[in-house]
Amino acid sequence: MKQVKVFLNEDEIPRQWYNILADMPTPMSPPLHPGTGKPLNPDDMAAIFPMNLIEQEMSSERWIDIPEEVLEKYLIWRPSPLYRAYNFEKLLDAPVKIYYKNEGVSPAGSHKPNTAIAQAYYNKAFGIKKISTETGAGQWGSALSMACNMFGLECRVFMVRVSYDQKPYRRMMMQTWGADCFPSPSNLTETGRKILAENPDSPGSLGIAISEAIEDMMGQEDARYSLGSVLNHVLLHQTIVGQEAQKQMEKIGEYPDVVIGCAGGGSNFAGLCLPYVRDKIHGKNISIIASEPSSCPTITRAPFAYDFGDLAMTTPLLPMHSLGHDFVPAPIHAGGLRYHGMAPIISHLVKENIIEGRAYHQLETFDLGVKWARTEGFIPAPETHHAIAAVADEARRAKEEGKEKVILFNWSGHGLVDLASYDAYLSGKLRDYELPESEIERAEKTVGQYPKP
Repeated sequence: MKQVKVFLNEDEIPRQWYNILADMPTPMSPPLHPGTGKPLNPDDMAAIFPMNLIEQEMSSERWIDIPEEVLEKYLIWRPSPLYRAYNFEKLLDAPVKIYYKNEGVSPAGSHKPNTAIAQAYYNKAFGIKKISTETGAGQWGSALSMACNMFGLECRVFMVRVSYDQKPYRRMMMQTWGADCFPSPSNLTETGRKILAENPDSPGSLGIAISEAIEDMMGQEDARYSLGSVLNHVLLHQTIVGQEAQKQMEKIGEYPDVVIGCAGGGSNFAGLCLPYVRDKIHGKNISIIASEPSSCPTITRAPFAYDFGDLAMTTPLLPMHSLGHDFVPAPIHAGGLRYHGMAPIISHLVKENIIEGRAYHQLETFDLGVKWARTEGFIPAPETHHAIAAVADEARRAKEEGKEKVILFNWSGHGLVDLASYDAYLSGKLRDYELPESEIERAEKTVGQYPKP
């Protein structure tokens, strides 16, 4: 009988997170203070994040211990299984073996709890009682709502309005776990009110929602902000995924030729791929691919520059591929992966040609997501479709080259609360959208006024 799943025992769960900053071949540009333009120091972020997370954000230690309280929560679903996609391989008819890490088995249905639980724990340990955050398609908001409930914290989520309207079940998940969820832009903040006055029908953006979430918690001693992607400590927490995958691949005597993850802000891609980036830096011959939407092409088309993480320019200036903090994604885009900036770590690795970005159109990704569901059974999240598209692309290339390949990718979440997007696709209502060149020119103008990395 074929082996479809590879498991780890609970006592084999990684007990440390891996920090790629210890192995970067060249130094990264530092984040800058939004007022002075000088490199950020820990005290500059103290009003937004608890100091224990700030220490992780700025750490260059290779390994950081995972607290026992976090491991206890991880064991609800971790270690997650590694699967072999035999049926999808048969459909593609190419000389490839396809393995995927199933992060959809978490209670929130995605990879996001890997950092949500860690962030809730560190906030609780620091004495914080309330966390405000933003969410795009809702995966992050769901995960943080669950994590805050586990640690007895109040959670307030500002959800990009187009997703708030398109994905009501995500909002219901957050509310079930005890969080308050608001459509963004909202009337609860000065930022939101200003945008609604200018455009009452604004579809919102992650940049707007971040500004609202930060404004919501500012000035409260027992409140802090939490981010689900982009920042160093978020990517750090996700590396448990790649470390588990390495142990599982070793159990069956395999090593990937290609590692793939979808990329919006960079968290799930980094979680699987950064342990393999370390291998590549130390000499392994491996391709590492970040897959993104053509409607929000940060890696593949956006300038690499310093930019703010939010519309109101309250965050530090980050060195990243950015479509501009004033970017508003097209409402036609059905999935997540629509943040204006890519994580500085990922952006730096792209600049160093260690990883590669590819962009795919929406209809192509949905076509492959449906084919996946009809062969492998699991219904993927629309975000995960983009990774599947890159897998199919690599399989096609292997067939053309007549070369066998082992492909590993992060199946970052299930799509059971995203079925409205499937309905739109299956009924012919979705269409492709390629970001026009005028948007790239706007982005270059936006970031051109800031220092160069």
